[in-house]
Amino acid sequence: MNPTKRVDIQKGLKVKIVLKKDQRSGILTNGIVKDILTNSSTHPHGIKVRLKDGQIGRVKEIIL
Repeated sequence: MNPTKRVDIQKGLKVKIVLKKDQRSGILTNGIVKDILTNSSTHPHGIKVRLKDGQIGRVKEIIL
């Protein structure tokens, strides 16, 4: 499972994302994917998603 490939991200998946405000520090936020916001098939910094709690960020890890 690769967080930079859109095909590996689905709604309901548990992930760790980096929020825009945490990009410098690298702090990760856990959550469940509600919407996939990146339209392209890949993105070098991770696919952008909206979590169920409304937070938006790029996927850095997929929790299995």
